Amino acid sequence: MRNRNLKKTYKFAIRTSFYITMFSTLLVGVFLYQYHDLSWHIIFYALICYPLSFLIIQYRVERFIYRRVKKIYDDLTLLESTSLRRQPITTDMGTLTKEIDKYAKDKKLEIETLKVREEYRKEFMGNVSHELKTPLFTVQGYILTLLDGAMEDEKLRKKYLSRASKGVERLIYIIRDLDMITKLEVGDLSLKKESFDIVEVVSGVFDLFEMKASKKKITLTFDMDYNQPIMVFGDKERIQQVLINLVVNSIKYGREKGTTEVSIENLIKNKAIIRVTDNGEGIAKENLPRLFERFYRVDKSGSRKEGGSGLGLSIVKHIIEAHEEKIYVESELGVGSEFSFTLEKAE
Repeated sequence: MRNRNLKKTYKFAIRTSFYITMFSTLLVGVFLYQYHDLSWHIIFYALICYPLSFLIIQYRVERFIYRRVKKIYDDLTLLESTSLRRQPITTDMGTLTKEIDKYAKDKKLEIETLKVREEYRKEFMGNVSHELKTPLFTVQGYILTLLDGAMEDEKLRKKYLSRASKGVERLIYIIRDLDMITKLEVGDLSLKKESFDIVEVVSGVFDLFEMKASKKKITLTFDMDYNQPIMVFGDKERIQQVLINLVVNSIKYGREKGTTEVSIENLIKNKAIIRVTDNGEGIAKENLPRLFERFYRVDKSGSRKEGGSGLGLSIVKHIIEAHEEKIYVESELGVGSEFSFTLEKAE
């Protein structure tokens, strides 16, 4: 590239030197013709003038362009353009223009990314405020009512204290989940990987939520009988938490007399895929890309009738990604949803 750049400046210097030599030789010739004898020796003047002009012009042009371009590089370096800083300074205007265009596009993309993050931050802070405000005001309201005189009524006191306790539990639940997500994101939450039977873990989760499911007459079942253990490798406690969150969600948003089905399949030689499928209300396509965001709710009404911290699916995603595995979701409104994730099979 350097050679190509020099050729362009050579071209300019050659032409300019030629013009200067022609013009100055003509002037000298006229002068000699008027005041002295014009002879063929003037050709030596041209032969000396041309290379000298070429060297001076080439040197000055290179220095001029280099200083101007270097200033542009220095100005961009002040804007922390690490990509330009690593490159040699070019005096080729075409190459420089391409580099500046690329730099501008990169900066534009960076600014757009920052804007998206800022919007996400604002939305996240608003969601945190809303999630914490509701139980806080609930607890405050019941306590103030008790302090205003309701404490004298034993039945009312017990009722209000019980409701305030539920509000505190909800606060603890939200803060605990937020703490877990933060640790997962910064890598502070270490995984205790071991070989375990995924069938046994799923059965345990079914046992835990059998009563909850029975209230909506939802059946918790495997897609088939798994008579033999299926050994996988991962953090047993965290994978159990993943399954708990997915099963609880399927119960919350499942239909009356519906089904939550878990299947375990071989994906590839060393991978298994666990699917949690329900025939509940389903999720609209436009909501699927943001489903695993913190506090994101499909229900835009702000209703909290189903409870929860709004962090369950975000925790699921972070746990699976901490295992360096993948999680997928497929859903159709009014038909149902299927959440699936991969796990490494134990050798």
